[in-house]
Amino acid sequence: MRLSPVFERAVAVIETIAAAMLGFITLLIVASAIGRYAMAVPIPDAFDVSRLLIGAAIVWGLASVGYRGSHIKVDLLAELLSPRTRRVIDIVAWTVLLSFTVVLSFKMFSRLMSAAASGEATFDLRLPVWPFLALILAGAVASILTVAARIVLMARGQGTLDSFEPVDTGRKADDVEG
Repeated sequence: MRLSPVFERAVAVIETIAAAMLGFITLLIVASAIGRYAMAVPIPDAFDVSRLLIGAAIVWGLASVGYRGSHIKVDLLAELLSPRTRRVIDIVAWTVLLSFTVVLSFKMFSRLMSAAASGEATFDLRLPVWPFLALILAGAVASILTVAARIVLMARGQGTLDSFEPVDTGRKADDVEG
């Protein structure tokens, strides 16, 4: 069960942002490699921009995982427990994740302020680094919200961390042959 249609749409936007960043990073790296090896002219700052954006994509992906809980899980012990005990373990585990995400956000904020104050820039084009760090911080803050929402869902008994995520194919059960 999901928190709300509004939150579902927000998480879909988060997933789109992460996917767009990954797509851009892929294009940037491929274009730079082709330029470097075919014409001896790589794209300036391709390395710096791609490493900063991959950090942002990872944190925005964490925001999606924070809500959906669709990641690799090892729960040898939890599968043997009652649903109520499993829910308590899940809540404790996600509270630890929330704590980590809050600390990550705080550290990213400190890093953002440091980069902005020092005028840190990329190597070739001297692009300021702080906008990339702000993008990473925004993903970390989105992660706080999504992890907190998942904890609320689990505490209310509305959401679980099942061993699988149901796939919505857009087809009704009657439409499936077999």
